[in-house]
Amino acid sequence: MRRQSKMNEMKKTGLSALLALMVLAGCGDGGEKAAQLHLQKAEKALQMEMFSEAKSQIDSIKVMYPKAFEARKQGIKLMQQIDLKEQQKTLVYLDSAMQVKQAQFEAIKNNFVLEKDTAYQEIGNWFYPTQVVEKNVGRSFLRGQVNELGEMSLTSIYCAGGTLNHTSVKVSVGDMFAETPMAKDSYATTDLGRTIEKADYKVGEDGGVVGFIIANQDKNIQLTFIGDKTYRTAMQKNDRKAIVELAELARILSGMEEIRKQQKEANLKIQFVTRKMQEAAEK
Repeated sequence: MRRQSKMNEMKKTGLSALLALMVLAGCGDGGEKAAQLHLQKAEKALQMEMFSEAKSQIDSIKVMYPKAFEARKQGIKLMQQIDLKEQQKTLVYLDSAMQVKQAQFEAIKNNFVLEKDTAYQEIGNWFYPTQVVEKNVGRSFLRGQVNELGEMSLTSIYCAGGTLNHTSVKVSVGDMFAETPMAKDSYATTDLGRTIEKADYKVGEDGGVVGFIIANQDKNIQLTFIGDKTYRTAMQKNDRKAIVELAELARILSGMEEIRKQQKEANLKIQFVTRKMQEAAEK
């Protein structure tokens, strides 16, 4: 038994030595031949626009064949081509997505009013026609607005007499409700001796009020102003409609703004890669 065990160990040792010699023989060129196979696979993947696969093949060369200097050099050039093609394809997709968003915006923009004083405003605000200031003098309500970047906010306006010093609002249907956190920006003005209180809430930090109104747009929603005292009133149908449609406008405009950011990023990457390729060609 001991003799058999010793013979098995000798066989394993011999096999390990043989494998080691084979590896050394295969790596005598630093792994250039094997690395070239990965380059060929990367080039094929690039032709098929399988960018992740192409990058993976090149990364394998750096990990598995660190001494295959020529292949690694070629891999850097090929990686630049991959990055360039990938960003160019991204731009094509983004251009197509922007056309869709632009068409959506054009289809609904006439439903809103843009207020923008170019003397002091770089970014204007979209309002629903029934909620513009001149049509709502002396009314307590919840107004929505969306700026040109697609950022939506709410303003609670109270002017029913007396002062509440309100800093939040609640919308409710029966036992269901949503309530804003305390406003970060609240203020009061006077008009012909009447106090007008306002508080602003950025959508996303509104305690789910906009979402609640959208979900219950066809129901009678109660609006409660909350401060030192409370004041309750019913949301008018046009106010509910205004916030619902402004939320859709915000979705479209914010989508367009995100596409613009991605387009800018892709163009910067293309400029960077192109410059690197030109510098390499001049050496």
